Amino acid sequence: MSTCHVLVAQVAVAGFEVGTGRTVPSVAALLGLTSVVVGGLALARPPHRRAGAVMALVLGLVGMVVGGVHAANSAGGLGTGNGLAGAIVAVVLGLVGACLGGLATRRSRRTG
Repeated sequence: MSTCHVLVAQVAVAGFEVGTGRTVPSVAALLGLTSVVVGGLALARPPHRRAGAVMALVLGLVGMVVGGVHAANSAGGLGTGNGLAGAIVAVVLGLVGACLGGLATRRSRRTG
């Protein structure tokens, strides 16, 4: 058995399931976090590297849209297990990542 199978078996025995209510905003938050990191690196690098800036912009926008759609469609409030907190985090991280990507893209255009 692989490590993943053992982990899933232990989680299933404990009675804890991660459904789409938490998985989707968690993935969106990871996309937003990745966009923040890539956008920060794009701002720190020389301005002729534009691929990282565009990647941060796109990942940030995707994270914002997915988090926003999930937050709009989630039933209940915070702490109910439907992923509303993760969706809010995804929107905020996506916004920051998109802003960093936009700044880095703008800087690369100006100096290029």
